[in-house]
Amino acid sequence: MKPGKIALAVIGALVGLMAAGFIGGGAGLLWAYNTQRTDDGFFKSPTVELDTSAYAITSSEIDLGSQPEDWFPAGRLATVRIEAEAVDSGSVFVGIGAESDVDAYLGDTHRAEITDIGPGANDVTYAMAGRSEPSTLPGDQDFWAASSEGDGLQTITFDLEQGSWMAVIMSADAGPGVSVDVVGAAQTAWLIPVATFMLVIGLFLAAITAGLLVVAIRRADETALTGIEAASFGAYPVRIEGALDPGLSRWMWLVKWFLAIPHYIVLVFLWAAFGLLTVVAFFAILFTGRYPESIFRFNVGVMRWSWRVGFYAFSALGTDVYPPFTLEDADYPARLDVAYPPQLSRGLVLVKWWLLAIPHYLIVGLLTSGLVWWTTDIGDSGGAFLEAGGGLIGVLVVIAGFALAFTGRYPQGLFDLIVGLNRWVYRVGAYVALMTDEYPPFRLDPGGSEPGSAPPSNGPTPSDDDVARVEGDLTRT
Repeated sequence: MKPGKIALAVIGALVGLMAAGFIGGGAGLLWAYNTQRTDDGFFKSPTVELDTSAYAITSSEIDLGSQPEDWFPAGRLATVRIEAEAVDSGSVFVGIGAESDVDAYLGDTHRAEITDIGPGANDVTYAMAGRSEPSTLPGDQDFWAASSEGDGLQTITFDLEQGSWMAVIMSADAGPGVSVDVVGAAQTAWLIPVATFMLVIGLFLAAITAGLLVVAIRRADETALTGIEAASFGAYPVRIEGALDPGLSRWMWLVKWFLAIPHYIVLVFLWAAFGLLTVVAFFAILFTGRYPESIFRFNVGVMRWSWRVGFYAFSALGTDVYPPFTLEDADYPARLDVAYPPQLSRGLVLVKWWLLAIPHYLIVGLLTSGLVWWTTDIGDSGGAFLEAGGGLIGVLVVIAGFALAFTGRYPQGLFDLIVGLNRWVYRVGAYVALMTDEYPPFRLDPGGSEPGSAPPSNGPTPSDDDVARVEGDLTRT
C-alpha cells in the first residue's frame, strides 16, 4: 500500500470515528427522549445531598450568551426545574437570578459554590468564598427570576433566557448551615431536531468514510494477497515470525517505546479503520460467505504493522532495527501473515467473535493486561485517577530488558516464550476479526518460527546473482 493510500485510510478512520460519534449521540438522544423522561416531559437527575456550614449554596455561573432574544425566545432553549427539601426540619429558600444581582446581594457572604458533582449522592465539591453573614433575607429581594421558600419541598421552574444566571439555596431565615436534598430537571424542545441533525451528519460522514476506505484498500492489480507462501503456514492459518537480533543494545530498550511514538499515532487510526472494515466484512460474510479480499489485505497489514512495532518496542524487544511504515510484508525480523480463506461459515460469524472466543479472551486478558494493575491519583482532590495494567507478556519483556542491560544478552529461552505468547494473542486476534473459521489451539508454540517451518531470516535473502558472484569469487580464490 502506497503512503497516499495509507493516508486515505487514516483520514477515513478519523472521519469514521466522527461518524460513529454523531450517530451514537443522535441515537442516544432519541433513546433518552423515548425512555428517560418523566410524565411531564422532564429529564430528572438523581437526588444529591448538599451540606455546608456556610450561609448559602450557589451554582457556578450559567452563561447563556448575549444573542438577540428572538434567536432563542424564553422557553424555546430549555426549561429547568429545581426541587429542594431540608434534610431535617426547617424552611428552605430556592431562587435563580441574574449573576450580577446575586453577586451584589451576597457580597462578602460566606457561601459554598458547587464546582463538581460526582456519581455519588454526597460526592459534591465546593469552592468557599466570603466571610460575613447576609444583611437581609433572600425572600425580601425582588430580582429573582424564580424563587420559592417555606417548609417541605420547594420547587422553582425557569425558562432559560440569554444572560448569566446563578441558582441559590439558603435557609429562609438567612441563618448559617444549609443541608438539603436537591433534584434537578430539564425540558427542551430542541432534543428531536438536534438528534435528527446528528444522525444526518453521522450518515453523511459514514458515506465519506466508506468512499475513502474503498479508495484506500482498492487493489491496483491482481498481486498475491500475502507475502508469505500459503504452503508455509503450518498448523494454523496465522503465521507469526520473529528473529532475535544477536547484537542488541544494552540500553536502547529503555527508549524504544518513545522512539515508536510516530507508529502509535498512525496505528490508532489504522486500528480504527480496521474496526470499521471488520464490521463491513461481518455483513459481507453473513450474506455472501466470503471475506472481501481488499479488506482482508488491509486488515492483515494493520496486524503486521502492529506486530513489527510490538516486536521492536514493547512486546518482545527483539530487534533494534526501526520498523518500516508500511502495511505490506517487508524484509524485517518480525513478520506476520494470515492465509486468505476462500469461504467462511455464515453461521459462525454470528458467534465466534464473542461467545466462542470467551475462553481465549480470559487467557489473552492475562497475557496482555490482566496480571498487574496500578492506580495513580491525579490532582489535589484525588477525584481523578489514572489506572493502567500489564500482562504476563509485559512482565516478561521487562525481565528480558533487565537481563539484556546487565548481561548484554537476551536469554533465548525467554525470547522463545515471549514470541510464543504473542503468537497466541495474534491467533486469537485473527479469529475474532473473522479472518478464519479455524478455532485457535489451546497450545503454546514457542520460538521465533512457526512449528515445523524453517527459522525466520534475520536479513535479506540473497538473490541468485549474489550467490553466483560469491561462488565465482571463491573459485578464483
